[in-house]
Amino acid sequence: MDLSRRQLFQAGGGLSLALLLAACGGNDTDAGTGAESGPLRRGGTLRVGALGRPGAITRDPHGTQANESDYLILSLRYDTLTVPGAETITEPRLAITWQASDDLRTWRFTVAPEATFHDGRPVTSADIVYSLRRLRNTPSGASRLPGIKPENITADGPGTVVLVSDYPNAELPQLTRLTTFVVPDGTTDIENAPGTGPFVLEWFRGGNARLVRNENWYGGAVHLDAIEVSIFESPQAMATALLSGQIDLASNVGAVAARTAEGRKDIQIVRRSDDMAMPIVMRTADGSPFADARVREALRLAVDREAMVKQVLSGYGTVGNDILGTGDPAYARDIPQRTKDLAKAKDLLAQAGFDTNKTYKLYTTEDISGLAEGATLFATQVRDAGVKIEVVKQESGSFWDDTWLQGDLYTTYWGTNDSVLFFASKTMVSDSGQNESGWRDDEFDATYKRAVGTGDEAARTELLRELQRIQYERSGYLLWGMADGIDLAGSAVHGLPDLPGYGRVQLEGAWLAR
Repeated sequence: MDLSRRQLFQAGGGLSLALLLAACGGNDTDAGTGAESGPLRRGGTLRVGALGRPGAITRDPHGTQANESDYLILSLRYDTLTVPGAETITEPRLAITWQASDDLRTWRFTVAPEATFHDGRPVTSADIVYSLRRLRNTPSGASRLPGIKPENITADGPGTVVLVSDYPNAELPQLTRLTTFVVPDGTTDIENAPGTGPFVLEWFRGGNARLVRNENWYGGAVHLDAIEVSIFESPQAMATALLSGQIDLASNVGAVAARTAEGRKDIQIVRRSDDMAMPIVMRTADGSPFADARVREALRLAVDREAMVKQVLSGYGTVGNDILGTGDPAYARDIPQRTKDLAKAKDLLAQAGFDTNKTYKLYTTEDISGLAEGATLFATQVRDAGVKIEVVKQESGSFWDDTWLQGDLYTTYWGTNDSVLFFASKTMVSDSGQNESGWRDDEFDATYKRAVGTGDEAARTELLRELQRIQYERSGYLLWGMADGIDLAGSAVHGLPDLPGYGRVQLEGAWLAR
């Protein structure tokens, strides 16, 4: 499973958490940065709780990070070439500039000249080439760097990296945002490889870690002395630790905690919109009960999306319209919002000859808060259209090993929900390694290739709208809603990032007012 794909958000909430939070205070900060009180202060240790399972711990920056705690530690320790931005989808990091050839196939990235590894060595193009090739050669490498073969990642002198795509790609820099962690050329001891990031690993024990400020970070001033990351298996345990003063920041604690903390004064509710898409996958391949596009349309019309967001996400989210990438500036908001229409749904099912006497299984897992709850409510709603659904909850390992990419009907989720093209390349073009629904659509593939191969922004926006129209009409996704990202933080915590997805683990700007 891909790093950008599966960051662990454990299921949680419930009465015990509500009672705990009732005794303390909080205020809702939509931006997530907290109310700045007094001048920025340097120093202190930020204690962060993050979700994870001890059995899934990994320290390989190019491996599969199922634990959010691991991903956070790696993101503090290592830099990617680019990062998600507030002003643009892609902003510089280790690569300070990039330039495409006229045919949009060859991209040249300039390495930040002042960047050094934690052991003092300068970062060169050879280090980046080694890291990208290592990433590309992982089992999910083709999905992480689609269209780029390992041999087409080369150096041109010590300060320039050249990536050649198999096809024109005007948005290739997006591919370098999420998993392109850089280690020194020839690294063999990957767990102890020095990074280039804003924090240096001091120790790692059983999923917990302490990282100290990198005084020589090329990216600017780092305010905190250190960050300590503690692994938690549930949001309840993490909330308890926050309330007892053991940690300062509870990461991705979920909507239940946010709802119960509303109106309180001691706790900040850090809220990031468009943080995570929560679609239901309907397999489109021959032999699936959902292969007929009319059946998929019927299920989309049987859902009350407002009720899903209200009940499953406690209102901490927004209604979806069956298009992934809702945070994209090119998101097609003029496509009509799909709403519940049971009469039409029943008519489409009848036209398709869908067997309403059978019971169909919907597989889900409790990796994130709201996933299983959403599946249960979906099953209840579509019953009104005559479709009988049995919700099957699977243990995380079984779900991702046996159901993901293979099941006829299952839940999924995606973070960093800011690019229509990102999701098209990852999950919908016919040859994608993560084509979750087995969807093959020649018109969609051709439109995608034209969109990524178009340099003119206005023309590409028009093609992106067409891409979204096709997805809206006949893809294998039923995207009922997007969940807000929710953290709880103590009142002394300031400068937290307000970007969703990968952007929220960029804690170099955080500081403590104590």
